[in-house]
Formats: sequence, C-alpha cells, structure tokens
Amino acid sequence: MTIPPPDLSGAVDMSHGGGGRAMARLIRDIFLRHLANPLLDQGHDATRIDAGSGRIAVTTDAHVISPLFFPGGDIGSLAAHGTLNDLAMAGARPVALTAAFIIEEGFPLADLDRIAASMGQACRAAGVPVATGDTKVVERGKGDGVFITTSGIGVVPAGVDIGPRRLRPGQAVLLSGPIGDHGIAILSKRQGLEFGTEIRSDSAALHRMVADMVAVVPGIAVLRDPTRGGLSATLNELTNAAGVGMLLDERAIPVRPEVAAACELLGLDPLNIANEGKLVCVCEPEDAETLLAVMRDHAEGRDAALIGHVTVGQPGFVRMTTAIGGQRVVDWLSGEQLPRIC
Repeated sequence: MTIPPPDLSGAVDMSHGGGGRAMARLIRDIFLRHLANPLLDQGHDATRIDAGSGRIAVTTDAHVISPLFFPGGDIGSLAAHGTLNDLAMAGARPVALTAAFIIEEGFPLADLDRIAASMGQACRAAGVPVATGDTKVVERGKGDGVFITTSGIGVVPAGVDIGPRRLRPGQAVLLSGPIGDHGIAILSKRQGLEFGTEIRSDSAALHRMVADMVAVVPGIAVLRDPTRGGLSATLNELTNAAGVGMLLDERAIPVRPEVAAACELLGLDPLNIANEGKLVCVCEPEDAETLLAVMRDHAEGRDAALIGHVTVGQPGFVRMTTAIGGQRVVDWLSGEQLPRIC
C-alpha cells in the first residue's frame, strides 16, 4: 500500500507542542520521515548506543541563524555539521547526534519539512544518525522561526590527546582552506547584496578528514574549527589558553577572491568572518607536510595551507606578517560583527 505524503500546507500551532495527537503527527510526518534510523526507531526517551571501546566525547551546540536558508545550506544541515565538527575537533569518531527543535507558532510546515530533510540528508551523508530528539512550540512572537540544539557523542581513539595545553613554541599552524565563505554568504543573503558571483557557505562535515589525519599523525596537538569570530578569535583563544604566541603569514592564508572583494567593499576583515567547514590544526613541524597531504586528499581540505607557527615571545598575542612585509597584531573582534551567524 502506498502511503500518501503528509499535508504540509498548514503552519505550526501550539497544539504541535502539547504532547498530544498533533505533536505525534508532526514528529511522524516530518522528523521521523526524514531522520528515521534504528537508533531513533527505538522510541525511548534515552536511546541505547553501542559506542565500542575507548573514551567518550560529548558536545552540544545551539543553532540560531538568520536567514534560515542560505547559499550552500540551511539551519538543518548547519546544525548537523556544526556538532559533527565539534566532535571531530576532539579527534573523536562521531557515533550519534541528538536534535531538539524549538519552533515558533505560525512557522510554515513546508519550511520545517525542508529543514528536517536537509538535516537528514546531512546525517546520512556523514554516516551518523540522530538517535533521539525533542520538539517544543512557543507562542507566536516569542521565537524567531526555529531554533535547533544538537548534541553529539563520539569515541576518541587510544593515544589521541588533543587540546590547547599541548601547544609548544615551534609548532606549525595549518588551515584546511579558504576563510570567510560562510559569513559572507549569510551577510549577502540577509542584506540582499549582489557581488557579481554567488558566494556559498562552506558548511561541511569534517570528521572523515580528521579521522584520516589522526590515523597518520596521532600526536596532533590542537584541532579547532574557526566558527564565530573567525580565524582571529580561534587563534587568540588558543594563545591565551596556552600562554604562547603565534606568528602568521598573511600571504599564506587562503581567501577566495570574491570573498576578499566583498570584505574590502564592506570594510570587513576576512580573519574575523565565521566559517562552518574549515579547521585549524597545530602540529609538530615535521608532521606538517604529511598532514597537508592528507587534508588535500579531501574535498574539504583541497586548499589546505601552512599559515604560521607558534612562538615563544609575546604570549597571548597573535601577530601577522602582512603582504607588504610589515607586522600587525591580529586581535579579537570587538563586539558582534554578524549577529545570528550559526
């Protein structure tokens, strides 16, 4: 028997969050239709997961973005990628995700279906299921369309110990690819800006690339994804935590020409722009070329580059040799450059 498709012509109302028939139908027609897998199909409040042996890594992240749909992705795929990448930055192999949706009354069911479908597609492509979830509805005017909170569970392989306390002077700083794509894609869509060519978000899952990196160099010191605040915030956070300095080479930092042009037009620094599919890797200098080769074997790391090194002087400061040969301090961004970016 062919099951007819659900009716998505309506909108979310308060009954969809009330725990009754309407809520069950919403979960069945949208979330289970796109996210179904053996873990979620257990139907329990707490899902049982066989994580194998090893240490467990756990992360959680709330996703609020405007607009909800943007070139290169939407809040659904972004929520999956963001949590998968947080696990990967610990060197963990993701096992399962959870997803909680807070939906505003009046939100179109067709848009909610599109978001759930995107999340489901991202999870299937990553090979990591949504194991459990929750749905809440708030009154009209007390939300902003939809917010998503995702958590992730992963297993850290034996011998992997990644963290800022392992930063040492002389280590190499690697970047997996061009920066600024996500933030400029969001800004252009939000403000209706045209730059002559479409700039797409770099939102992507990085865990497979990281798994290959860790397999060849288990001694990687640090992995970080430069999301909010961009590359500058990530590197300043690391240097402050470890009490070391960093020196970057501006000419080595990849930035797409269209992103650089947009930033120049808008008076923005690409180093401060959010990314959703890039990583920073700090490693021993003798491991740099090996790790760059591994990254370049993946689409997500095709343009990976060595961009600087950890220094002993000026702890807590990130400096950069500019394209014209001078030096400047790469400081934290002051204030919120782009609100609701991820």
